[in-house]
Amino acid sequence: MRLLVVEDVPTLADDIAEGLRDAGFAVDVAYDGIDGAHKLGANAYSVVVLDRDLPGIHGDALCRMVADRDGSTPVPMVLMLTAADEPRERITGLGLGADDYLTKPFHFTELLLRVRSLARRQPTARPRTYRLGELALDPQQRQVTRAGRAVELSVKEFGVLEALLRASPGLLSAEDLLEQVWDEFADPFTNTVFVTIGRLRRKLGEPPVIQTRPGVGYRVVDPSRIEPEARE
Repeated sequence: MRLLVVEDVPTLADDIAEGLRDAGFAVDVAYDGIDGAHKLGANAYSVVVLDRDLPGIHGDALCRMVADRDGSTPVPMVLMLTAADEPRERITGLGLGADDYLTKPFHFTELLLRVRSLARRQPTARPRTYRLGELALDPQQRQVTRAGRAVELSVKEFGVLEALLRASPGLLSAEDLLEQVWDEFADPFTNTVFVTIGRLRRKLGEPPVIQTRPGVGYRVVDPSRIEPEARE
């Protein structure tokens, strides 16, 4: 799941982004409203953590831009940050289209819980646990099991498997996975997706649940339905 943090204090923005990445999210960062608007126009995000008092384009205007998007592109959920804790400030922020509101200073744990809550509230959000045959993935508990056996995955391996399960029965290309699981600094010419898929296959065990369509992409299927020649 890909998030955007728009915060004009670089140390705070970077700390938030680092914490969210440690929690398994792909995170882009913008340090002003203009860059934030550019990234919102160029990428699809599930949640935007948006400071209200931004240079370039004020956070209020950026929030309204997000809320006023037409239905042709996904509309991210907005968590607005502000140093003002008066009730009227919260009402104003929510009235602009923000989905939640958090005053500074805050504990990162609370921000993380609110981000996860917003991600679950998205119109396209899926059930709490993804299941496919013997495979189960719980995004909130960060747990994966196969036939009742716990499978320990890295952050990126977990993100790839979650993206594939979310897209099932469709396929995701390597470019799709780079966009959803990594961030804006991912090298589009790297083989990191191929390597991550390989590690994921080994950890999930036999028979394989990830199918490759050469030149097209990857998908997860019930092992009983995977054609032998497509298992590599």
